[in-house]
Amino acid sequence: MNDLTDIQTRFPALSDGWARFDGPAGTQVVDTAIEAMSDWQRSGRNANSHGAFPAAQACDDLVDETSKIMGELLSADPVGMTFGPSTTANMMALTRAVAVDLKPEDEIICTTLDHDANVAPWLLAARDSGSTIQMAEFDPNTGRLEAESVIDLISQRTKWIAVTGSSNVIGSIPDITSITRAAHEVGAKVAVDGVHLTPHRKVDINEIGCDVYATSSYKWYGPHAGIMWIEPEVLNDLSVYKVRPSPEKGAGRFQYGTPPWETLAGIKEAAKFLLSVGFESIVKHESVRFERLLSGLIDLPKVRVLGPHDNIDRAPTLMFLVDGKEPEEIAQEIAKSKIAVWDGHNYAVEAMNPLGLDEKGAVRAGVCIYIGDEDVDQLLEAVSLI
Repeated sequence: MNDLTDIQTRFPALSDGWARFDGPAGTQVVDTAIEAMSDWQRSGRNANSHGAFPAAQACDDLVDETSKIMGELLSADPVGMTFGPSTTANMMALTRAVAVDLKPEDEIICTTLDHDANVAPWLLAARDSGSTIQMAEFDPNTGRLEAESVIDLISQRTKWIAVTGSSNVIGSIPDITSITRAAHEVGAKVAVDGVHLTPHRKVDINEIGCDVYATSSYKWYGPHAGIMWIEPEVLNDLSVYKVRPSPEKGAGRFQYGTPPWETLAGIKEAAKFLLSVGFESIVKHESVRFERLLSGLIDLPKVRVLGPHDNIDRAPTLMFLVDGKEPEEIAQEIAKSKIAVWDGHNYAVEAMNPLGLDEKGAVRAGVCIYIGDEDVDQLLEAVSLI
């Protein structure tokens, strides 16, 4: 699928006439994912794992099928796919397991560019283990986290590095491949928060080489859920908190209770949707609309755009302010024109101070697959009238 002109028709929720620039917090759901979840609930296949009857086998098959399609989406071994309620929950489970084996002399590197889902869990792991956190800082002038800012902090004491695949507030994409390579040279492991990267770029975990990669399907047109890939050997070695009947090896160690089968059905179809559209088409479509939005906001006299002022190595997301107006007030004014944007820190709490912001943050707008030129023009007009 190369022409995305009519892609909006795949999203039933868009029929209400709103321009949805709120995608960085959660996108609308594609039709095939909606249908798959509904069909599963009607099918009589709701059961549980490892039973002696067809519905139970269907549940097991669904886990395998969803893991396989996620492996294709992320270019990773399906054996490492785990599923949970959100990336935050998955990261909490990961770091709780990691903390068991950390020692006071060990170090963890986090970054000021990350969503707190990839910072706070590591702070808690350090608290519980007595280990130390090092913070790699991004450049507030460019909005970029240079690989050297992380690599220069790596030492023989480094055990884990937690880094974003793409900033969820200003979109910049760090060189996570170089960071991973440097980490592995000293035996450290890397956990990538890929929540904001996955919808906008073709992810190749085999190429990146990271040990953990987390993403959330509700950021790419699927249901509310988190998917965390863990390199299979690492997965087996982690001291996971789990109930005793859970398996001692494999992804089942991280499955806390019965999976939401209908959600897995939705994840599978949302992933298939991305693959069917193709990331070449997605990047091209989003880039054109984002450049229109970025340049349009920069040209408005009362508007200050935060982060990079170019469209290089970034997801199509930005933050901005309007002179004399609070972020919440700006978002409320824009909403009067049936345009959805977010205000606040958007959980990227470490990034606010370097960007010169307080806890009120700024206004965030993100382009995704169903944003068109008319939506962009509508937003620009609404901002110009504030």
